[in-house]
Amino acid sequence: MVKRIQVVITGANGFVAKNLRKYLSKNNIDLISISRSDFKEYKNESKIISKNYDEKIILNKIKNSDVIIHLVGLGKQSVDIDYEMINVEFTKHIVNLAKKAKIKKIIYNSGLGVSSKTSVGYFISKYKAEKIIINSGLNYTIFRPSYIVGKDDLFTKFLKKRIKIKTIEIPGSGNYSIQPISINDVVKIIFQSFDQIKFKNKIIDLVGPDYLTFEQYVKLFSKGTKTKIKKINLENAYFDAITNSKSNFGVDDLNILIGDFKGNYNKLQKITQMNFESVIELLKSGRLL
Repeated sequence: MVKRIQVVITGANGFVAKNLRKYLSKNNIDLISISRSDFKEYKNESKIISKNYDEKIILNKIKNSDVIIHLVGLGKQSVDIDYEMINVEFTKHIVNLAKKAKIKKIIYNSGLGVSSKTSVGYFISKYKAEKIIINSGLNYTIFRPSYIVGKDDLFTKFLKKRIKIKTIEIPGSGNYSIQPISINDVVKIIFQSFDQIKFKNKIIDLVGPDYLTFEQYVKLFSKGTKTKIKKINLENAYFDAITNSKSNFGVDDLNILIGDFKGNYNKLQKITQMNFESVIELLKSGRLL
């Protein structure tokens, strides 16, 4: 009898994790999902609620699992919680847990644009997390995603709110490009990466086949809704981001947009051999609204 795969997922309440857990459950994968707050269980899933991911609560329950997928991350920092605390130190904690639990494989979502040459705070923290994983001795796959798009991703939720008030603001020219990827493709790729040798100890851009400008994305998303597209001065957008913790765009959101980062889709397609969903067609269909 073939041993069933057992997978541990951190950040179980997040957008990617929710969609991944649902997909893996449908594919009869045994799940141990961890979150700081309560969540609905799927088939073949056991849950762990732990505010601080306490080793005493978690370790015995995840021992000898096959894969740990680390999806906890911070995209906007404050005086109470910062990148170093979550993206670096917490990743160190998860790696130590994995090693003590004798889990041999770790999968991690970093960010498109992360490199050793970056000066962006968010990317620096993600780069440090990558190095912790690479130096851990574990079999790893590190994905560097662009925007991951689905019905309930944060950007889609934000745009839906803006449509309700009939105005979407675009910082600067809006001509910087993004390379979004569908969550439906992302969950399939992560599933593939569990045990296939071609994913072993690799850093892979997680990007879709389409490039489109931020302005094009917003216009396609809001097509037919009579929403006004308003360009705002980039300097003003940065000032608001720096001085207002509740601004629509954080400082590093703007840095990432203006960075105009391009991913290697051809490499991803070659490794996965998948037919990818076109986000442009997804936007045109109105299925995200």
